[in-house]
Formats: sequence, structure tokens, C-alpha cells
Amino acid sequence: MKLLILHTSRLLLASTLLAAGAGDAAAQTAAPPAQQKGRSAKPAAPAEEERPVVGATLRLSAALTQSDSAALHSGLVWRIFDDATQPDGSRKLVAESREASFSAQLPDGAYIVHVAFGLAGATRRVVMEGRNVSERLTLNAGGLKLIDTLGDNQLPAQRLAISIYVPEKGNSEAKLVLANARSSEVLCLPEGAYHIVSTLLDVSQGSQGDNNTTNSVVTADLRVPAGKVTEATLRHRAATMTLKLVKAPGGEALANTSFSVLTPGGDVIRELIGAFPSLALAEGEYVAIARREGKTFQTTFKVTSTQDRDVEILAQ
Repeated sequence: MKLLILHTSRLLLASTLLAAGAGDAAAQTAAPPAQQKGRSAKPAAPAEEERPVVGATLRLSAALTQSDSAALHSGLVWRIFDDATQPDGSRKLVAESREASFSAQLPDGAYIVHVAFGLAGATRRVVMEGRNVSERLTLNAGGLKLIDTLGDNQLPAQRLAISIYVPEKGNSEAKLVLANARSSEVLCLPEGAYHIVSTLLDVSQGSQGDNNTTNSVVTADLRVPAGKVTEATLRHRAATMTLKLVKAPGGEALANTSFSVLTPGGDVIRELIGAFPSLALAEGEYVAIARREGKTFQTTFKVTSTQDRDVEILAQ
């Protein structure tokens, strides 16, 4: 297995990044800072002089790194919360926006600002005191693009199950941060180290159960720097085998046959039923067992990457 990592100079615009739904998930799970002092009350004017109070304007923008001269243009999700906590411990949502920059008039008081961009986010407390406030939040985030191949061909996203973890010492899969990452898309992630697990999915028919994951699994450990796109190529080594129980070499496959595929050590890889079921297997050696009409037959075979073929089990 090879892992190829390339870096570009800057992160691409939001049109190449994760769909806004991931930004929603990141924003919903982000916890605002600890409770601060509640909103200050404005002294009331005499009744005969009361007039509607027009709040000052809060303007917000976001950048990937502190050194970025330009703010992000799109792909952001802004949420503004009242700083005062409610009886259940939550904070009231005051405003929400998907514009590149946030701008709105708010009454005097303290607020918690949160911005999400993919899986990255930033939080800040701001106080409105009768004058306009402008803030720029730094996400400290970068992009990750995963390319999965089988031989010289790039695998389609529907053939893959990709999970991304934040590792810790002694445990590479310490915290799952994304369970359904899509190949070829640029994912926005907070700067840091990540553990990638890519599993090839089997689209062949004949396997029992709904689990179509194969034993072709590629892993990689890499670091995502802020402000850059990290591109990693994960190379699977596997092939599709079609199992047949035959009376003679090259003969017709016998129907009503159940098959088991095992490792040389006896671990079951997959159970299948049919005349000639297929399955994808990682490169290596295997044992195939066929059962029909109360009789059992078996053979050993070898899988070479990208070399799809039939595996015949003689009913003798």
C-alpha cells in the first residue's frame, strides 16, 4: 500500500469544500464558552419619552488562518446565541446566517458567536454597548482530499466507506470525527493529526446479510496544516472472485450451493449462496468451501490485485 501526500499553497474556495450539512453538524456540536455575566439592562426613559431602541451593528467575518489577508467567501454557517443561559442550561439562538459575512443590528448585551466551516469551527464572546462591533474569527483549518485507487483506476465514492479519526497516544482510532467521508471531495478539518480508514465495498450479489464491506482496508496517518489542502492517495489491492462448484474443470456451475471463504487460519471472510456468487477480496491466499446436497468440497486459491477470475471447486 502506498500513501501519496501533496500540498497546495492555499485552501480552495468553499465550492470545493464539504457540503453545508457538515457545517451544520459541526456548529450543533460545538460548545460555547462557559457561562459569562448576563446581559446588562438599559435604564428605562420616562414613559412620555420612550422610543424604539435601535441596536448597534455586529459585523463578522472568518479566515482559515490568522495570516490570511482575505476572508472566506462562502460555505460558512453563523449562529449567534444570547450569552445568558436558560433554566435548562442552553442558550437562546438569536440569529443564524449562511452568508459569507454576518451583519445585523443587535440590542446591547453579551453574545456568543459561533462560525462553522465544514468540520472546523470557532467561537467568540462579543459585547454590544451602543457602538458598532467588527470581529474576524480564525478557524485554524485546512483541507483534506482523499483519492482511492484499485490498480491504476480511481474508485468511485460508492465503492468506499471512509472514516476519519483523531488519534491519541497508543490508540489511532481514539475519536471518530467523520464516519462517511467521500472520496475526491475536499473536506475542511481543524488543523491537526488524523487517522484515515478506507474500506472497499463489495457491489457483487450473493452474500448473506446487508454488510458489504470487504477485507480490503487501507489506513493512513497524516497531518492537515492550516490554510492548505492535503491530498492523499490510498491504494487498495484487491480483485473480484466468482465461486463455482463444478463436476469437471470448465464445467457448468451447480445451483443450490452455499459457499464459505476463509483465511488459511480458518477465519470466515464471507458466506455466500448461489450458482456462481462473486465477492471482492484483498490480495492474498484463501480457502473456499462449497456445500451441496449434504456434501462438502473445498479448494485453496490465491488473489492477485486487479486480476478478477473464476474459482472452481470440483465436486469430487
